[in-house]
Amino acid sequence: MPLPVRSSAERPKSLRDYAYGQLRDAIVSGELAPGERLRDPELEQWLGVSRTPIREAIARLEAAGLVHTRRAKQTVVAPLDTRTALAAQRIAAALHELAVRDAVAQLTAADLDEMRAANARFASALRARDVGAAIAADDEFHDVAVRASANPLLPGLLEQVTPLLRRLERARFGSLAGRGSVADHDRIIELCAAGLPAEAAAAARDNWSTLGRLLHLDDESTTTPT
Repeated sequence: MPLPVRSSAERPKSLRDYAYGQLRDAIVSGELAPGERLRDPELEQWLGVSRTPIREAIARLEAAGLVHTRRAKQTVVAPLDTRTALAAQRIAAALHELAVRDAVAQLTAADLDEMRAANARFASALRARDVGAAIAADDEFHDVAVRASANPLLPGLLEQVTPLLRRLERARFGSLAGRGSVADHDRIIELCAAGLPAEAAAAARDNWSTLGRLLHLDDESTTTPT
């Protein structure tokens, strides 16, 4: 199994979370390809952790639809699945709508500035055609509202669906055509600053729904006979 180069950054206190994050990112980025078999001894050597946190991480990845365990307990990276990603997109759109609706009354001037800065990084990454940086900035933009919503369940729920979307987004839409534009983000900020929770929430939902429409078109193009 060819493994990506591991970052030398300091590991967090939770080895389970560390193993999960490293494996999730390698799968989402495509460094670990669909169908790639994940063997515990190789993962232990790569990550520098024991089998227990690796098995716990694999269980989380399987629940998120990123890996499959076959008979004889063989674990492989899951194939790209547009239909599953469409289902994940609908959930993500609804969760971000809820986050923004609840966040508007809690957002501070510093929060709004953080959203503007993230959107500026997003725009810069798009101009540079840096997919990784654009996705990171997009996540940072939306994470402000998720934090401000003060809903403790939202981060975990979003972690269940967002990696599926990001993975397919990287594979199918390398130009980031599947995500909302800088203008979409500006509109969300404007509505949040105006204290309009229903309108801001609808704008967030529409922003995430853009990817769903493109995934649907992509799915039709790959399944319709020529």
